[in-house]
Amino acid sequence: MNFRKFLPWIIAVVVIFGIYSYVKGINNTAVTLGQSVEQSWGDVQTSYQRRNDLIGNLVNTVKGYAEHEKTTLTAVIEARAKATAVTVDPTNITPEQLAAFNSAQSGVSSSLSRLLVSVEQYPNLKADASFLKLQDELASTENQILTARTRFNEAVKPYNTHIKTFPNSLFAGMFGFKEKAYFQSVAGAEKPVEVKF
Repeated sequence: MNFRKFLPWIIAVVVIFGIYSYVKGINNTAVTLGQSVEQSWGDVQTSYQRRNDLIGNLVNTVKGYAEHEKTTLTAVIEARAKATAVTVDPTNITPEQLAAFNSAQSGVSSSLSRLLVSVEQYPNLKADASFLKLQDELASTENQILTARTRFNEAVKPYNTHIKTFPNSLFAGMFGFKEKAYFQSVAGAEKPVEVKF
């Protein structure tokens, strides 16, 4: 048997197997990194859901004390409803989806801040143990949201880097992998907060 006769076939099989392994590695790494992004997005949503749950309890507690703050309470409830109506597809997070989500959540933060400022007029409410506990939980949840958003951005970076790096970018498009958006700060966040007494 002549070995040279089969040499071109052996080389072709080795080359095809090498290309297959390389492309499979690109795909599998992108899938793994994409799953990390989706998990991180789930953590972001869980943190915001926790805040939304706390807001309901906070509003009910304030209602009992602050009858004159109906417009502020209504604004908080409406902002929460708008925020929960915005959905983002974790498999295809676009900058537009993330901006809409961020804007809705910013509305919640803004109306919640107004509510907490208005509470200053009610000393009995400020001293209420359940209100103080809710306020502490809300502050803790805001920190969790910041952490979850940071971790989300940290998960997006290696995914985007992987699919945008040459030659991975050639194959990533063929497999349908698209760049994912980062969380950005809300417009105007770079300005210092004006505090009035």
